[in-house]
Amino acid sequence: MNPAVFFLKPRHCLSLVLLIFSSGCANQAETPPTQPRSGAPTQQLPPRQVRSATPALRPLANVGAYSAESISGDYTGYQDLKRFIEFMEQKHGFDRLYLNGLFSQAKRKQWTLDYLAKSDQSLKAQPGKGSWSRYRAKFLDDRHINSGVAFWQTHQNTLQRASQQYGVPAEYILGIMAVETTFGSYVGSHRVIDALTTLAFDYRRRGDYFRAELENFLVMTRNERMDPAKPVGSFAGAMGLGQFMPSSFMEWAVDFNGDGHRDLWDPVDSIGSVANYFAQHGWQPGQPVVSPIQGTPRASRLEPGLDRIYSIKSLTESGLSPTIACNCDAPLRLLWLRHNHGDEYRVGYPNFYVITRYNQSTHYAMAVHELAQAIKNAYLKDKKG
Repeated sequence: MNPAVFFLKPRHCLSLVLLIFSSGCANQAETPPTQPRSGAPTQQLPPRQVRSATPALRPLANVGAYSAESISGDYTGYQDLKRFIEFMEQKHGFDRLYLNGLFSQAKRKQWTLDYLAKSDQSLKAQPGKGSWSRYRAKFLDDRHINSGVAFWQTHQNTLQRASQQYGVPAEYILGIMAVETTFGSYVGSHRVIDALTTLAFDYRRRGDYFRAELENFLVMTRNERMDPAKPVGSFAGAMGLGQFMPSSFMEWAVDFNGDGHRDLWDPVDSIGSVANYFAQHGWQPGQPVVSPIQGTPRASRLEPGLDRIYSIKSLTESGLSPTIACNCDAPLRLLWLRHNHGDEYRVGYPNFYVITRYNQSTHYAMAVHELAQAIKNAYLKDKKG
């Protein structure tokens, strides 16, 4: 079997993790976007290709003293891994002995596999009563808001430059970092090589996706002159303050501090990379994100969800009206938020959908939005004295 055919099934995805694990460790991988079921067509990027070309002007050597005639350790006898190494040798010019030595150091993470097995079952469940209240409480607190204000004060010039260059308000860059890692206070403790190897060869449901991520990780570390056994991140392989998966790093990470390297553990590069991610996914400067809604959504018989889109005309004809004007003829989403004492509906504009490209979850995007507003308000209040 041609290894290039066997291993490459790229998905349009920044991260799997927060959709599956609704906590702050995003980008973890998301599930592929579903096609809208009604309404006007929506703007979507094409499926991501594996960004794995090595710069042509300078041959890159492997980093780290790894070498072995065969794979030992936890992955002894894994034929799929052996074929993957052959693929990396053929496509990217990696030395087979080097990769044998590297993967002999990789550890199989049984805890991750057990956790994912349980999480996969919960994906089928509908949001329960109070689910939004519980999720929101994890992030809308003094720790996240105060950390956001302090981070903004420290990096205000960088945030201003990123906003001007990419058209993304500073508070939404901060909202992502707040939910993901609380501005780097916890970027994960799992070696990325362990996380990705485990999921690439022992997690059947998303094995193709994680093999592509492992490919990108190896190319990324070689390009950036990093020892592939050193970086740590989430248990699904997400990295840095913004928790990019390796394919997202390859495509959207930027060298925002100008030192010649892209480093997502560096706050400046992370700020620029998150802003670039939003811009490349269609962020519309000056446009709203969400709006309260007038009317009775249940009576309208319109279905909420990210995979269903509506025009403003279809909403108004159903007796629903956003209270914040978009001044645009854009696809809209009906959002369903379940509080402890009742349900709330809102309209999500295209900028809300952009946030969900970071993690395909209504709860996640709403947490980013509300944290962005809370951090901005606290920052401006502190600035006024």
